[in-house]
Amino acid sequence: MTATIHKLGEQRQPSLDPMLKLVAPEMNKVNAVILDRMQSEIPLIPELAGHLIAGGGKRMRPMLTLACARLLDYPGERHHKLAAAVEFIHTATLLHDDVVDGSDMRRGKTAANLIFGNPAAVLVGDFLFSRSFELMVEDGSLKVLKILSHASAVIAEGEVNQLTAQRQIATSEEKYLEIIGSKTAALFAAACRIAAVVAESGEGQETALDAYGRNLGIAFQLVDDAIDYVSDGATMGKDSGDDFRDGKVTLPVILAHCRGTPDEQKFWREAMLGNRVSDDDLAYARILLRRYVAIDDTIDRARHYGQRAIDAIAHFSPGEAKAALTEAVEFAIARAY
Repeated sequence: MTATIHKLGEQRQPSLDPMLKLVAPEMNKVNAVILDRMQSEIPLIPELAGHLIAGGGKRMRPMLTLACARLLDYPGERHHKLAAAVEFIHTATLLHDDVVDGSDMRRGKTAANLIFGNPAAVLVGDFLFSRSFELMVEDGSLKVLKILSHASAVIAEGEVNQLTAQRQIATSEEKYLEIIGSKTAALFAAACRIAAVVAESGEGQETALDAYGRNLGIAFQLVDDAIDYVSDGATMGKDSGDDFRDGKVTLPVILAHCRGTPDEQKFWREAMLGNRVSDDDLAYARILLRRYVAIDDTIDRARHYGQRAIDAIAHFSPGEAKAALTEAVEFAIARAY
């Protein structure tokens, strides 16, 4: 029987606690690898890396690698270093993103680039990418190396694709989904897939976990893009309205723009071009998003992809790991409320 994502109020608030509990002992080993491999004789490197890595992130991607390994009853330890590699890739992209976006906050703290400068943030991001590839090579599997290196390339392509779409109000929903499929979902998919590779579970299980991670990643980003307009900085760990001020054409904006009057469409064009970015403009944008149900429809799409993620692991045997992976999807959606 396939589990179903429920709407708010139909069940208790989901959390990552079951996954945290499931993988806690192994996550300690992953964190030990992360701490060891972020060290350098150049003091600025561990100082800057530690600012972000120790900054309260959920570690969701490496936890997914561990939880998927548990789902497959993998008894070994190869996935510990690989989960650390996944976290290094993610952290490196965050450092680079904050430089590109000019962000003020990350995980509820001042963004590293504001403290240490843009050049240092970019270079330490490069260092973490390099460390991730060292860990991949140490694993010795060309298949793992291919999956994670390809994901790294796809993420970079997605970020460039997003940069070219920035301030382009004509960006289509298809183009938007292509962007988030690359910049976010690719690493979720790879993090899950490599568990099946190290467990030698076969192509079918690899494909299933890839689909689980990919659809979860899309759902996760859809929710992120929705709550940028409805949450506050303390809750999100970054400044509310950043996407609006940066001219990022996300799905809520695409939907509100398409459904609006000519005057409202003109507002969105000017806002995405950077000409309407005051607090009053952001407040008006939120009015339009509510008027055209753009946030709710974005969450509904997230719920659709979340259901696809749950369906992808439907054939796995029931147990703690499957339940934790299912609730992780529900948690990703519930963050919107």
